[in-house]
Amino acid sequence: MGDTETGHEANGSDTGPAVAALERVTNPVVSVDGETVTYANRAARAGLDLPDDVDDFPLPATALEPWETLESEVAETAIGTDRVVELDDERYDARVHRGEDGATITFEPAGETPAPERERDRRVKDRAINEAPVGVAITDPSMADNPLVYINEAFAAITGYDRETVVGKNCRFLQGPETDPAAVDVMRDAIADERPVTVELRNYRQDGTQFWNEVTLAPVHDEHGAVTNFVGFQNDVTARKRAELALQERTDELERVLERVEGLVQDVTSVVAGSMSRSALETGVCERIAAESAYDGAWIGEHNPATNTLEVRASAGVTVDDVAMDADHPAPRAVTSQEVSQGTADRTEHVAFPLTHNDVEYGVLTVCARAESAIDEREEIVLSALARAVASGINARETSRMLETDDVVVVECDVTDRAVAPVALSAAAACTLEYNRSVHRLKDDTASLYTVTGASADELVAAAADLDGVDVRPVVEREGRAELLVELRTDEPGLVEWLSTRGAVTRSIRAEGGTARVRLELPQSANVRATVEALEERHPGTDVVSFRQRERPDETRQEFAARLEADLTDRQLAALRRAYLGGYFEWPRPATGEELAQSMDISRPTFHEHLRTAEGKLCRALFEES
Repeated sequence: MGDTETGHEANGSDTGPAVAALERVTNPVVSVDGETVTYANRAARAGLDLPDDVDDFPLPATALEPWETLESEVAETAIGTDRVVELDDERYDARVHRGEDGATITFEPAGETPAPERERDRRVKDRAINEAPVGVAITDPSMADNPLVYINEAFAAITGYDRETVVGKNCRFLQGPETDPAAVDVMRDAIADERPVTVELRNYRQDGTQFWNEVTLAPVHDEHGAVTNFVGFQNDVTARKRAELALQERTDELERVLERVEGLVQDVTSVVAGSMSRSALETGVCERIAAESAYDGAWIGEHNPATNTLEVRASAGVTVDDVAMDADHPAPRAVTSQEVSQGTADRTEHVAFPLTHNDVEYGVLTVCARAESAIDEREEIVLSALARAVASGINARETSRMLETDDVVVVECDVTDRAVAPVALSAAAACTLEYNRSVHRLKDDTASLYTVTGASADELVAAAADLDGVDVRPVVEREGRAELLVELRTDEPGLVEWLSTRGAVTRSIRAEGGTARVRLELPQSANVRATVEALEERHPGTDVVSFRQRERPDETRQEFAARLEADLTDRQLAALRRAYLGGYFEWPRPATGEELAQSMDISRPTFHEHLRTAEGKLCRALFEES
């Protein structure tokens, strides 16, 4: 309740006549302050059994049964308003008048109060407002500074302020240092314009703690349309606001990460595409990653089986020594598991990404970061994609180096694994297959041309039918000669293609009796041992026959053929190859142009057009280069 406001003090005139007038009123009139009666007229003193001297007299406990009810009703009455209270007393009902500084209660005969049903409805509405789960506050704009004249229990619970403390004050006491002035201006403008508004702003409880307050203000009009009050609804939305702010922070952080890694991806991709050698590629990638402010540095290492260590090939921003493969370090774990590995070494966070392309291992890329800048899951995904791009670039450099190097290592080995199609066919059909160095793709299938001796086309097709994922298609069968040209297709990449992804060039394959003698060449600077070990692991039973080094001539026949093939389209090369291997240039011809065209699923005129164009390019390559 508020401070004392006696009836005679309220009228602002001489207290003597005012008291005299109240003394003549036949209905009991009392003024209360807290739990004391500060004034009672003659009718109140007589009818309510109050003493003649009631100054600061305690509220009677038994004189009138409804004092407890009246106390709560006084507290819930808004300043500047009055309310009628139905009492459990046969004599009286009460009318409570609430001012800024106190309350005056007039007791009226019970029959003159509003109908009980109407009063009960009003009281239900009053209690609904007071017990609402959102804060409710009412202000009076007709009073100076538009003060609060009522707050409900939820408002007190949300803010920590009780009614006695805040009634009569402007609600700006909820504002503090971090309250947004713009939100306050929005509310002030809405009050000035007498229109509703909803804002969210930081407010402060009585104990100084902050909370996010969703405030809705609305004007209250009388029957003439004039604004008499403003009602405000307060809702503590701190939990939701914190979640929103946390989400926004994560979103902003993600945008910063994406902005940073976008530039990193572009730069690393440029390095991969523009480097002329593997060494330059690896160094450029490490330098670009180390230039990123979020990382301390990066390094690339490759497994050396001879020493069982990861040898550092390039680094930037950090100093790294070779790492033993059995060390407790993310880099060797990534190589062994072929998965991203993360951990701390030398007080630095290391995240290692395996460098693998088409199942070919090229080592590991390790990114180093400070603990406070730990690489999160989003960055890990981006860096994994970069590692795959780096591995693809290394593969391209290693493959092209085979055609550029002068020093090569020639490896011959015997392969007996029946998973290799020529090996299985040579055993099943009791024949010999010789690879014609002509791997190409038709309709997205892996295809190779082999010359077959010792078996007919039907025998070979029947043998292939018993093998999973192997298809044999006869191209030319020469009458009078035990020789057959076939196209061999497999569902999975064959031996030649697999070796090419490791930078090896297959020079010959001769399969007979379930064993294939394979001769391949690798750059002398390549990790020949790793390639051979990978071949032995992929095809158990492989036996290395010989290693030898040699210096390549200025241009080998195979390099000349490769240069010519680069100038021919797939169809031109296929037509020229089938014509030669099918004996089209011999006399008498064992195969006609019609038969060769059918083997390519094209018409005879189209076959001859491809063949003539290829012959022209072959002549230019021979005579213009001589």
